[in-house]
Amino acid sequence: MIKPSGGRRTALHAHSRRSGAAGSSRRRPVSSSRLGAASRKATRQAREQRQWRQRYSYRNYLRRQGPKRTDSRAPNGNGEEQPFLAESTARQKAEAPYLSVIIPVMNERRTIGRVVREAARIHPNVEVIVVANGSRDGSATIAARSGARVIEYAEPLGHDVGRSVGAAAAKGQVLLFIDGDMVIPAGSLKPFIHAIQQEGVDVALNDYSGPTNKPVVHSVVLAKHALNAMLGRPDLNGTSMTAVPHAISRHALETIGAESLSVPPLAHARAVQLGLKVRAVKHVNVGKLNLPRTQRERTNPLETLIVGDHLEAIEWLTQHNGIRGGYGDTKRNREMVR
Repeated sequence: MIKPSGGRRTALHAHSRRSGAAGSSRRRPVSSSRLGAASRKATRQAREQRQWRQRYSYRNYLRRQGPKRTDSRAPNGNGEEQPFLAESTARQKAEAPYLSVIIPVMNERRTIGRVVREAARIHPNVEVIVVANGSRDGSATIAARSGARVIEYAEPLGHDVGRSVGAAAAKGQVLLFIDGDMVIPAGSLKPFIHAIQQEGVDVALNDYSGPTNKPVVHSVVLAKHALNAMLGRPDLNGTSMTAVPHAISRHALETIGAESLSVPPLAHARAVQLGLKVRAVKHVNVGKLNLPRTQRERTNPLETLIVGDHLEAIEWLTQHNGIRGGYGDTKRNREMVR
């Protein structure tokens, strides 16, 4: 198991080193308020850097695992090939679930039991995968007792990396992603499966764009709209793989790669750009279901992280479609002003 690393270095430490240099006695004294603000800013920056290092270390770990073996023969201890038992292969096919529900969890003991039970009611042939990471409240035990297959990590994986881990372990032909702190009735989740199973959709999105009828629109909502406009899909408005619930087909997973799910806007951009059928299928107001976590947002704001995710998706788009993302430059003669 990979454990994230990283140290904290605040402005207070840096100031201590500077104040010990030659001539420091002639320096103007720094007020406690200014020093405190600088210290808080440096602490916040260090926290964000640790979060990114942690996230990418697990994404790279997933990449190193490589694809699962899909051939019917595997090397034995002597380096020779030997066939799997036909009976075992047939039994595995018979037991393979049609639907995999993936639920990243971190300290959700209040809701996880109900979330797992609702997920189990969506389809008669379903596996529920709970990726418990950094939980200290017994969420993993509750999930297992409720019938879920639990993949547990002692340390937090970082935002959305649990989706990649769960997808890499999933066996279903359809993968549904939900969160452990939102109890969504099975009836509200079935349309996402139906869209893939019956209508040929590859990526079934939550038709939730976030509030826009406000004097100041949230930056994440703006980022979602902007990305869809750049992808040539303004019809999607602010819908995105950032928001749960959403479902993808096995074909979509193989096309965009499990590792991209750690950065949902990147997975979203890949899905659209690579020609998958992406559609918003049902409105689930997760804005009301997602309870505010004042303490978490004060110490670990997700807004800047998610906006950064959209910038990463835009960077990928420009790498594939040119620096203008596929948009023309008409007949602008830039050479005349160089």
